[in-house]
Amino acid sequence: MNTIITGLQWGDEGKGKIVDFLTESADVVIRGQGGNNAGHTVITGGNKYVLHLLPSGILWDDKINIIGNGVVLDPVGLVLEIERIEAQGVAITADKLLISDRSHVVLPFHKELDAAREVSLGDQKIGTTKRGIGPAYADKINRCGLRMADLLDKDFATARITHRCAEANEVLARYDLTTFDAAQVIDEVYTAFERLRPHITNTIPVLHSAWKSGNNLLFEGAQGTLLDIDFGTYPFVTSSNTTSGGSCTGSGLPPTAIDAVIGVCKAYTTRVGSGPFPTGDEGLSDYLHGLGREFGATTGRPRGCGWLDTVLLRFACMVNGVTGLAVTNVDGLDAYETLQICTSYDIDGEIHELPPADRSAWDRAVPVYESLPGWKCDTTACTRYEDLPQLAKAYLTRLGELCGAPIAFVGVGPDRTQTLVAP
Repeated sequence: MNTIITGLQWGDEGKGKIVDFLTESADVVIRGQGGNNAGHTVITGGNKYVLHLLPSGILWDDKINIIGNGVVLDPVGLVLEIERIEAQGVAITADKLLISDRSHVVLPFHKELDAAREVSLGDQKIGTTKRGIGPAYADKINRCGLRMADLLDKDFATARITHRCAEANEVLARYDLTTFDAAQVIDEVYTAFERLRPHITNTIPVLHSAWKSGNNLLFEGAQGTLLDIDFGTYPFVTSSNTTSGGSCTGSGLPPTAIDAVIGVCKAYTTRVGSGPFPTGDEGLSDYLHGLGREFGATTGRPRGCGWLDTVLLRFACMVNGVTGLAVTNVDGLDAYETLQICTSYDIDGEIHELPPADRSAWDRAVPVYESLPGWKCDTTACTRYEDLPQLAKAYLTRLGELCGAPIAFVGVGPDRTQTLVAP
């Protein structure tokens, strides 16, 4: 069974936990897009692991983990991440982690270019993590990027970095931001590259061989559908295809290799950064933050929180071809007496069951809610789906009906064991 795990909201849905849970039956775990602007938190055995570029399968000893060609990779950041995870007792060997030689490199000045772009946008800034992801993808699309394979030819890479560094410095100087010495950039990148060299290979034949051999492949999406460059709340999006199709183009495996798509969403909605958020609710945000929940794994920023938005989820299930839903953080709603589910938007008096493409329409979107009774009891001790309160199961059933996809998994806490399999 080859399965794509994809986020259905603005990221932060708990994909890392679902990937970690499903990895037990997988042979290969693949990350196909994004960069270290993503953050997956996995809690198992009382230990907390925060991952940014490493696939969540890295926590298992007998799995192959692949960083695919669709990822933009910060070599310095990845080395630091490897060292941190190894310090937690996780072995990361050359046969356990494979890095595509076609993945593009995030260079140090890309991060400052990210900051420059935000400064130039003023009040219209995107709210990026300033990890250099957008500028690295821009270089890729502009055909002036540097791939891991290019670093094997140091003369070529040195010339390319020197040229791009000079161009970047011109932009950065305009905004009084840090400029870069090309020689220092080259030294920093190559120090990290030499550490990563044993992991770098052509991952495509490895994946095809695993597929043809009948191995179970698990594709780990980063960010979420609403941040997809094509289908998200543009322009408040990331720079890659975060939907299920991105897992194929970002790994080199065709759509015919995919058997299932698990869409991950929270039992409510969250988002960070700028952009529209029709169901955002200050009271729910304050409540969840007060519990110490909903802070970004990458930035530590508090996430905006709101009621479940099935207008967005319905659309996300469509474009991803979702075959099953994994609903996380159900326990976050344990204390509520009445729950709200957004079933449609009222935009200028017209009811919309799917999100608009017109960016100005988002400012006029008024959520239409359906109220459901809360279960008012602790769900964190539930070990089977059948153990959930009837009202919690009714909420999940209604969620599935509105989204047009069946419930497959339910999360009632952060630990791997707090994942329930729906019948």
